[in-house]
Amino acid sequence: MVRLTDYVTSGGCACKIGPHILNRVLKAVTPVTNEHVLADMTGADDAGVYKLSDKLALVQTLDFFTPMVNDPVLFGKIAAANALSDVYAMGGTPLTAMNIVGFPVPLVEQGVLTDVLNGAGSIVAESGAAIVGGHSIENKEPIFGMSVTGQVNPNRIWKNKGAQVGDVLILTKRIGTGIMNNALKGDLFPVGTEQAVTSMSTLNRVGAEVAHNFTIHACTDVTGFSLMGHSVEMASASDVTIHIKAYDIPLFDDVIEAAQMGLVPAASYGNRKAITDVQVDQALDPVWTDILFDPQTSGGLLFSVPANEGEQLVEALHKAGIDCAAIIGTVESFSGLAVRVTE
Repeated sequence: MVRLTDYVTSGGCACKIGPHILNRVLKAVTPVTNEHVLADMTGADDAGVYKLSDKLALVQTLDFFTPMVNDPVLFGKIAAANALSDVYAMGGTPLTAMNIVGFPVPLVEQGVLTDVLNGAGSIVAESGAAIVGGHSIENKEPIFGMSVTGQVNPNRIWKNKGAQVGDVLILTKRIGTGIMNNALKGDLFPVGTEQAVTSMSTLNRVGAEVAHNFTIHACTDVTGFSLMGHSVEMASASDVTIHIKAYDIPLFDDVIEAAQMGLVPAASYGNRKAITDVQVDQALDPVWTDILFDPQTSGGLLFSVPANEGEQLVEALHKAGIDCAAIIGTVESFSGLAVRVTE
């Protein structure tokens, strides 16, 4: 039986280049843009947006990574859900997807890539989009992902800029996929790892559809740069301070125990090194730092909404089957710090 994780040093969004390294690169790159571009690489938004008309814009994104699970069908599902998430995070609807493949030929010949593609296809079909092609190369480490094109009304784009003082922050998925992926490799904590696998392979489609009925001031999805990294991006873009209450963050079962055992991805330490505009209350157990900076794969949507709509949105998400959705913090006037975390 093939164990995909045996072929890689790190899996899922934990294999991303650290944000501190990436930022140095991007600062030296000249943007290529024009007047039709509404979102691009100069900001920290989840996807690019290109305006076609007053009522129609394209949302474009891509995402790929190495396996974090051994089952190739499941790997395909997680990779597809992760790539599609960026379109939902911008308030868009996916239209088409293209496969991105780098695979060892022996695994291709064993049918592993076929299973990956079929797993991904099932999630794309669930989203209502179509797969229109792709590209493959031979590679020592298996890599899979997708480029996705969606559509959005240019006047109703969700960006990570726009959080307003007094807003509440709502998260739609549990935190801890990086830690639980390490637990999965060791066949530890079966309840928590099963929750994490289910979460990673679940589309953010329902959460986005429910949220369209409410006032969304800002939105992002929580992925490889961790809850802290993406919260800092939202706070910095919006010129506010985000206050997160650690005990209100929905977690997978056993995440705290797994982190205490040291099942923390190396990328968590990279995030901690890069994301410095965060203050964590010293009253919190140090293990919370590992959780807060844990790189997420196919994580949830983080919404900034008016306080008077917060509970209603959470209730609507629960009714739609997103039982873990919760208010995890508030937006405050800028205090000189992007994010502060308390009990």
